[in-house]
Amino acid sequence: MSTEASELELFRDNVKRFFSENVEPNYERWQHEGRVPPEFYLKMGEQGLLCVDQPEEYGGMGAPFDFSVVVLEEAARMGYMSLASNLSVHSDIVAPYILHLGNEAQKRKYLPRMASGECIGAIAMTEPGAGSDLQGIKTSALPDGESHYLINGSKTFITNGQNAGVVVLATKTDPKLGARGTTLFTVETTAAGFKRGRNLEKVGQYAADTSELFFDNVRVANDEILGKPGGGFGHMIDELPRERLVLAASAVTHAQGALERTIEYVTQRKAFGQPIASFQNTRFELAKIKTDIEVHRAFVEKCNRLYAERKLDVPTAAMVKLASTEMQGRVTDACLQLFGGYGYMSEYPISRYWADARIQRIYGGTSEIMKEVIGRSLVGRG
Repeated sequence: MSTEASELELFRDNVKRFFSENVEPNYERWQHEGRVPPEFYLKMGEQGLLCVDQPEEYGGMGAPFDFSVVVLEEAARMGYMSLASNLSVHSDIVAPYILHLGNEAQKRKYLPRMASGECIGAIAMTEPGAGSDLQGIKTSALPDGESHYLINGSKTFITNGQNAGVVVLATKTDPKLGARGTTLFTVETTAAGFKRGRNLEKVGQYAADTSELFFDNVRVANDEILGKPGGGFGHMIDELPRERLVLAASAVTHAQGALERTIEYVTQRKAFGQPIASFQNTRFELAKIKTDIEVHRAFVEKCNRLYAERKLDVPTAAMVKLASTEMQGRVTDACLQLFGGYGYMSEYPISRYWADARIQRIYGGTSEIMKEVIGRSLVGRG
């Protein structure tokens, strides 16, 4: 084993231990409360578990990308998919947006506080009338004098919406230009005119706070533009591969966690006087599940290497996200089936694995949009 591989496994062991000690005793309460408490992010920051691959000069560990992925993988495997979703947005979407696109003032202002857990990040693209079609967003940012913009509009389904201290916001600065009129901003949630809506009730991932956000004449300075004015749509496309890759990685380990719990159950639970695992159907189902997971794990590992080499393109990221999240759905459903009626009871964690997996085929780009992206890369728009 290489030095980096052994260090990665040591880091993984530390993550597992931290989650066992700090998440397991509290997770059910967080599920009922509808969010992970902000102070938990401070604990994670103290342990160096936020924005792990961020440069040290901005508060991160400066570790390879694989180390950041491990945090999400273990949260997902252990059944804390709400936390995995929160962390993926904070550490693997918002922080990279600011690192790659921000000016030096933005990086200094937000990134160290994100790494410490003092400032939680959210990204606000989806609107009530614009889901996957980001070109259709209506939230506007119009010039207010020479040095500021006024932002008006609303967003919905925003992960970390209740906890966020900074929001990467997609706006229209020139509606006549379509995609070329889209501009990103960093907006502090203490800004006058910003309002959080209710914490939305969902089918699963109850502890992942998901909110409506409202912007009523929110005044922001020109230096809060993230990237190029009018370049927002292109910037979002550029950042999609990492977002979709980390969703795929968490899908694989979430499926693995469901399998581990199922193996434990079927070897102990008896039917007709013998363990469920002794039936051929059970063994065949487990064999199919394990094979499905390992095939997709190999694809994710390939894409991890491509991303580290800056070679992961948009169609390949769409493929790994599509394939892995569809697999996750198949596996969690098959695992729940092996639990029988108990699988449908909320007291059994497998029910949470099943419910939490469902959104993975929707956020980050629906499976249908992934197919469209892949198809266009092969034959054009038709």
